[in-house]
Amino acid sequence: MRSVVIGGGVIGTLIARQLSKFEGEVILIEKREDLGQGITKANSAIIHGGYDDPPASLRGRLCARGNELYDRLARELKVPVNRIGSIVVARNEEELKKLEELLVNGQANGVRDLRIVGREELHELEPAISSVFNYALYCGSAGITEPWMVAIAASINAARNGAEIITGDGVVGGRVEEGSIKSLRLASGREIKNIDIVINATGLFYEKVARLFDVEVPPVKLRRGEYILLDKRASDLVRRIVFPLPTASGKGRLVLPTIEGGVLLGPTSEELQDFTPQELKTTAEGLYSVRQSGKELIPGIDSPQWYVKSFAGIRPESSGKDFYIKAACEIDNFITVGAIRSPGLTAAPAIAEYVVLELLPSIGVSLEEKRNFDPFIEEQTRIKELPFEAISSLIESDPLYGKIICQCNEVSEAEIVQSIRDGARTIDGVKFRTRAGFGRCQGGFCSWKIASILSRELGKDLSEIRQNVPESWITDGKVRERC
Repeated sequence: MRSVVIGGGVIGTLIARQLSKFEGEVILIEKREDLGQGITKANSAIIHGGYDDPPASLRGRLCARGNELYDRLARELKVPVNRIGSIVVARNEEELKKLEELLVNGQANGVRDLRIVGREELHELEPAISSVFNYALYCGSAGITEPWMVAIAASINAARNGAEIITGDGVVGGRVEEGSIKSLRLASGREIKNIDIVINATGLFYEKVARLFDVEVPPVKLRRGEYILLDKRASDLVRRIVFPLPTASGKGRLVLPTIEGGVLLGPTSEELQDFTPQELKTTAEGLYSVRQSGKELIPGIDSPQWYVKSFAGIRPESSGKDFYIKAACEIDNFITVGAIRSPGLTAAPAIAEYVVLELLPSIGVSLEEKRNFDPFIEEQTRIKELPFEAISSLIESDPLYGKIICQCNEVSEAEIVQSIRDGARTIDGVKFRTRAGFGRCQGGFCSWKIASILSRELGKDLSEIRQNVPESWITDGKVRERC
């Protein structure tokens, strides 16, 4: 069996990994130069508990299961999972009723470690929380991760188990015969033939890809969220993921720690009227509302001296407000995994299970498990996290471990070189694999050095190195020649 997964975000890569557990050929296609660079890289990075999702929905079913699977992913893929817990806060008896509704929802969904706490325990859990809050729904199983590293690690493991990973090349068409997709045509001109299954996991573009094969899916609706990232100095004020009461438009503007030690404020939730996936600008109004909401939850969190950057992410949804994961009626070997709104990151490993273990058999696909599937990848070396003796030993074996490229996060040249060997082709590809450029200066001092290392390792001219997408050039030529 030859299976093709289109889309290299956290959903697509985990589906490809799940498929690689079975006999057959697996091909993953991602149009960007690197994996996890779409929706996956610009979200809140939360592993949700699953109490906010209607029990009868796919979201409700798959969120709690996905939450459970992250412990296994952490062990096997060496991705960071920090179960710091979350709280949804309430001021008074009226708002407490909403917490009770969420509690019932969560219990129906099988959420672990979920309870309502009163004022005293709330302020023990989160000492800097505003004094106006008297109740909270506490979820101990909620946590944070690095979504892009989940995608990258899943792809590395899938490749180790025989999958082919194609990046920098997108699907532009294909050949359909007798109700099945037989081949796919890529932008490069390459044709992938003899296809048995196509899984459309293209995030914002799931409708566009479905239309290539005349498959009807719910129209995609785009929603933009704006964020502010704060410096590590803000981390003393927040221990857990702090939510306001959810509304019809989403879970609200929250405050949460990040894996690398910073603090994130946001997001807003603005529905875009047109299909404009490139509309990633931030606005004065949006960022102001993020700041105000942060201050209402954690007084003192909005300190201008802590601002590191602002950014926006776009997520897809449909009018049904639920995930759309279905086999096509028009074509017998095409599955769409679309409208993956929040909690899509949390549900991702459960979505992969659902697609491979339930949907594929439902359309007549027989699966045979591999006897030699290896679920593990090697631990990534981060000298910042190692004791002095271990670093000294590494430097003896490779002097590049002693050359620090990113001062903020203490990333060595050896780590950057390894990330390139693992598939990084852009500055952001290195950044998301190593955390070089994630610090206070946001790459202001190390980006040029990283670009030079990419140029050397890839055998490309410096003018060919990009930040991320093809248009994001760093330099287009030399100012002067050295004498």
